[in-house]
Amino acid sequence: MSESEIVSRDPRHAPTGVEAVIVAFKRAFLTQCHPKMLGALLLPFVVALLGAIILLWAFWSPLTNWLVAETANWDMVNYVDQWLVGIGLFSIKVYMVSIMAAGILLPMSGILGLIIAAVVVMPLVLKHIEKREYIGLKRQGQMPTAVSGWNAIWVGLLFVVGWLLTMPLWLVPPLAVLLPIFWWAFAFTRMLSVDAIVEHASSEERRLIWKRHKRQLWLIGGVLALINLFPPAWLVLPVFSALVFAHFSLEALRQLRAQRVIDV
Repeated sequence: MSESEIVSRDPRHAPTGVEAVIVAFKRAFLTQCHPKMLGALLLPFVVALLGAIILLWAFWSPLTNWLVAETANWDMVNYVDQWLVGIGLFSIKVYMVSIMAAGILLPMSGILGLIIAAVVVMPLVLKHIEKREYIGLKRQGQMPTAVSGWNAIWVGLLFVVGWLLTMPLWLVPPLAVLLPIFWWAFAFTRMLSVDAIVEHASSEERRLIWKRHKRQLWLIGGVLALINLFPPAWLVLPVFSALVFAHFSLEALRQLRAQRVIDV
């Protein structure tokens, strides 16, 4: 056992705060390079891709037609559109409707891919890393499949409803960037922070870890949401985000149990 591993298991020398987040990202990057984890990238990506194709095929025309009818009643949009056409440029409605339709449908496929990563891929991630870096960390979770499934459902539904209800606020320039970051940070944090330890931690331990590390968990979710703004990252992000939360949460659980032994 290396000196770094001994330090990481000693609660007196465990990384805390932002340092613990950085350590989780480093470990996740190294684990992601393993052939098994590279292979795990395919499932959520394929599900998200198929979901996007089906959604675009089934709902693109009805959605764009509805958006055209709705934007016709927006006075500000009509004024800007007439002004742009009048000076010989372009119609803003043509581009705005397409962007809005894509902004509605593509996140729906993205959250589906994240749900698959949380419910299906996360158990594979946990099985892979616990044999290498978290040996001896006992599984004490109760009904992990039911807890994970219910958590994925309510987080996914709230994400979809919140995303759709707040889309009109995108017309305010800063919110067009801030709102997607917030909702994806919410999805990453609330979904994966539960699935990462639902098999190993008891309900009491989960509450303690969430209470102690809420800021770090939201920081991880926020960083992943920023990375999510870049489309090439969509290929690796579902599995990589599961790895980051798994490494952070299992390390937090290991330190929690070690501290309890010392307290006793």
